[in-house]
Amino acid sequence: MPAGQLPERRNQESKSPPPPRTDGMLDAHDLRIGIVVARFNEQFTERLLDGALDCLRQHGAGLDAAPVVRVPGAFEIPVVARELALSGRVDAVVCLGAVVRGATPHFDFVSQSVSQGVTRAALDSGIPVTFGVLTTDTPEQAMERSGSESSNKGWEAALAAIETANVLRQLRRSTR
Repeated sequence: MPAGQLPERRNQESKSPPPPRTDGMLDAHDLRIGIVVARFNEQFTERLLDGALDCLRQHGAGLDAAPVVRVPGAFEIPVVARELALSGRVDAVVCLGAVVRGATPHFDFVSQSVSQGVTRAALDSGIPVTFGVLTTDTPEQAMERSGSESSNKGWEAALAAIETANVLRQLRRSTR
């Protein structure tokens, strides 16, 4: 075969059907989604919370079924998120916080611990635990990422929780 030429496909007419596809729905009507939000950097975390609640509301979630649990700071998010996830009271957990870089390596330790802890909470519980924790270099960046619906990371984390909870629900139903 000459260089650069692709081999001829044999039997192109006998294409196999596409693999099964599972897409998450953006419908939260029958989902219970908990939120864990840090009080530290409240000027950003309250905006993230507003975005997450707005997203849940717009996608049909009953907010009476969406417990909001406040923790002192981002470092405390994973253990509380794990406990809430394992409680059986929620279908997903949204984690909200803000870590803004300072002059010491503290930022790196907290950011890494929170991201690993949130991942572990999801894996330990088997339900979505989404990451809406800002890790920014400046307060201005945190303000941008906690702003309007189109740039609010709380909104995005809530949307990811809805979709992933629905995907897991579909997968679990199809394997029974």
